[in-house]
Amino acid sequence: MEAAAAVAMAEQVAADLREKCETPPALLREVASAMAHEMGAGLEKEGGSRVKMLLSYVDKLPTGREEGSFYGLDLGGTNFRVLRVQLGGNEKHVVNRESREVSIPPQLMSGSSSELFGFIASELAKFVADEENSANISNGKKRELGFTFSFPVKQRSVASGTLVKWTKAFSIDDAVGEDVVAELQTAMEKQGLDMHVAALINDAVGTLAGARYYDKDVVAGVIFGTGTNAAYVEKANAIPKWEGELPNSGDMVINMEWGNFCSSHLPITEYDQELDEESLNPGEQIYEKLMSGMYLGEIVRRVLLKISLHSSIFGNIDHAKLKTHFLLRTPHISAMHHDETPDLKIVAEILEENLEITGTSLETRKLVVEICDIVARRAARLAAAGLAGILKKLGRVCNAQEQRSVIAIDGGLFEHYTRFRECLESTLGELLGEEASKSVAVKHADDGSGIGAALIAASQSQYRNVV
Repeated sequence: MEAAAAVAMAEQVAADLREKCETPPALLREVASAMAHEMGAGLEKEGGSRVKMLLSYVDKLPTGREEGSFYGLDLGGTNFRVLRVQLGGNEKHVVNRESREVSIPPQLMSGSSSELFGFIASELAKFVADEENSANISNGKKRELGFTFSFPVKQRSVASGTLVKWTKAFSIDDAVGEDVVAELQTAMEKQGLDMHVAALINDAVGTLAGARYYDKDVVAGVIFGTGTNAAYVEKANAIPKWEGELPNSGDMVINMEWGNFCSSHLPITEYDQELDEESLNPGEQIYEKLMSGMYLGEIVRRVLLKISLHSSIFGNIDHAKLKTHFLLRTPHISAMHHDETPDLKIVAEILEENLEITGTSLETRKLVVEICDIVARRAARLAAAGLAGILKKLGRVCNAQEQRSVIAIDGGLFEHYTRFRECLESTLGELLGEEASKSVAVKHADDGSGIGAALIAASQSQYRNVV
């Protein structure tokens, strides 16, 4: 194929992608309305919506008056974090904090439940043993832990819940249908660890709790990382599927599980369809597959593969690497997307090191950056539409500065992918309009899910003083 024809063919693939990934404001408002509608349907009855709207049984968020040492365990991806926070009470907030991050061996992500929780408990025991001031923690009391478990669970109380299914890269069959708190508690006891799980939450609920601890105007906690999810505070009397007495606070934190959202308004391409069909959970987590860190790099890889099979702009290459699923990760496309070197040197290095594509022209490297931009922009704009959907459900879209609304966001995609974050923020403003935007703030909640777990453990503590 002649060079000019090869470039034209590649550019056509990019043009088709751009057209199919278009997200004009009118379409995004339809997505936001569909999200708000699905939220309402999910509150009506179990199974009433693709957005599951799970009751978290957290009806008391931390207030700032909590005191003492509390632990958090945050499990939501290929790493997990353990931490301890010392709370000063009386608005002194977090006096001291220690944490450790641990990588999960890949074989444990598809092994047995006892192996996974045994490994986690052993690392937690090491963390406790390494504390310099561990002697002053017990005082005859059990250590208390908040467990952030970022997978769909059916909760029965604030400290128990059965696993509905795994998402992301986990597939441990014998854990499905089991109480994950009981599994962790058993594993900790085998390690001789005197610790009580005071609360089971997910990363979105933890982010909400951690941010609201410092700012009472926080209405939602959202995760944009390996996966995506959202949680918000709902009035308990607005939850038709709620059974039993209403909580004294009158509120209930809702774990949306919005990654499973799907709508005819979502701009889905052939690459998304193929990715979904070949995934561990076809037909599920469609929203997540369009915009979370787990999948953006994979979408770009699939586009580049099509270009390489239909044109020769990458030269005469061995397609083995380019055909390897998930070889191109979202940090790679972020690095290429942010490459500001005159000759796009970073793009060239990533193509060579990860895909064994060498000797590319500047024109080809610019095309690769454009594909990264198309995929990331679609993701960010769809993410903003989801946030607008939450605000719409809460009646805060036409707020006009009457009530401040803060959305706290955690996760590596939001934190490290600058262009994703900037596009999300500008798109949310575009959807809300100038006046309503003045009363809405998006803020990064650093380590919200980890800190939030410890804070909710404090708010649920069996030793807490009755105020």
